[in-house]
Order: sequence, then structure tokens, then C-alpha cells
Amino acid sequence: MWAIDTRHLPLYWFPRDCPRCTFWASDRTTDADVARFLDGQRSARVHVIEGRWLERVATTTLQLYRMPERTFMETPDSAGFWVSREAVDAIERTSVGDLVGRHAAAGIPLRTVPNVWPLWDAVVASTLEFSGMRLRNALPHPEEQAPADP
Repeated sequence: MWAIDTRHLPLYWFPRDCPRCTFWASDRTTDADVARFLDGQRSARVHVIEGRWLERVATTTLQLYRMPERTFMETPDSAGFWVSREAVDAIERTSVGDLVGRHAAAGIPLRTVPNVWPLWDAVVASTLEFSGMRLRNALPHPEEQAPADP
């Protein structure tokens, strides 16, 4: 069984299948990338979805389970994932709605784009730290779309 720590929880404030691009600065991020992607705010974190998912994000209610820490060990990649090698029962369940408002309250901009791939490609090529999830559910990459007949 795996769990996520509180610091990384905002990465999951989305419907399960929602493709998203998230990014933030690290010590190695250049000032130019901070200006380009984070509006000049080195401490910012940004979440981006395709506009067609916004209504689902706004209307989804998530179920969060708090797990006992005793058997969970952090994974080697330190990405906030914790693993338990034994079965664990949740000690609390909480319903979480208003995911758009939750982003706003946490100071995490939730941006929309028509197609996530152009931004994703730019972020991956930058000096930012990033996470992309469920990208297989995004619209096709513009370079993969068939050209229109003349």
C-alpha cells in the first residue's frame, strides 16, 4: 500500500483521471525560468489542467484517508510517497470538495490551457521541478494530430 505525505497532497486535488502539469522552482531553477513560468515568484507552485476538465475539478469530491505512520517507509526517490509492506487500516476518512477553492486558499494557481502538451514540453525542457500525472488522458499532442486536408 502507498500513501502520499501532506506536502505533496495538492498534486492529488483533482479527479482521478484528470491530466495535469504541476511545477515549481528548486535551487537549480534559473531566474529566467522563474520569470517565465512562475510570474517571478520563486516560492510559487503552479497547477495546470486542460480547460475541458475545469468543471469536473470544480464538482468532484475526494475521499482522503489518514493512515497510521507506524508501518510506512519513505521511498528512495523522496517524492513524498510512502510505502507499507503490510495491510493497513485507515484511521480517518475525510471528504474534500471545492477543489478550485482549495487551490486558491493554498495560494496555488490553478491555470487552464486548451492543450497541456505545449506547456508540458516547455516545462520539461526548463530548469523547473515538475510532476505530470494522467497525461495519457490529455488531448493529443499538437504534433501528433493529423494535418487537415487542403
